[in-house]
Amino acid sequence: MRNIFIFHGSYGSPEENWFPWLKKELEKLDNRVIVPQFPTPKTQDSAYSGHRLQKWLRSFDKYRKLLNDKTIIIAHSRGCVFTYHLMPTLKTPIDCLFLVAPWMIFRWYPKDWKKTDSFHQKLFNWNKIREKAKYIEIYQSTNDDTPVSEGRQIARKLGAKLILVKNAGHFNVASDEKFKKFPLFLENIKKFIKEN
Repeated sequence: MRNIFIFHGSYGSPEENWFPWLKKELEKLDNRVIVPQFPTPKTQDSAYSGHRLQKWLRSFDKYRKLLNDKTIIIAHSRGCVFTYHLMPTLKTPIDCLFLVAPWMIFRWYPKDWKKTDSFHQKLFNWNKIREKAKYIEIYQSTNDDTPVSEGRQIARKLGAKLILVKNAGHFNVASDEKFKKFPLFLENIKKFIKEN
């Protein structure tokens, strides 16, 4: 049995988008799937300053004992940025890291957003992130706010396979109702599990 984690994004929850569906499908394959609820602000009035990296890291501490060399981490949006900080702290490498709609830079925030967004006050250690996952795969849409060039840059930094999906928005129901499910992603995860 593998331990598989799914990390939500900004103002997110385990019950949104394709997370509940994917959890159910992966559990059918005899995996333990954990979708933590990270501390999120009550309102979106100050989106660029509301999330606290240290709170997310502390809330994940209780799950660290479940991480091992067969673990898979799946992250969406801000959940990807969280993994940039989490991965270097792991004692041993995990099997696979899937990043869906990852980003490095917020283009719609005020000029000084890095001063207030705790997820971006420390530089990302791309080498350490890469060392802590045996395999990394990135999913990016051709029409997300994060440009394809940034997805390519993240993939280069992580030595990751980049999968471009045409017109998938931010891979969430706010972009398209069909993202209550994500069949392409499930098939690729199943393929990875079968081959590894």
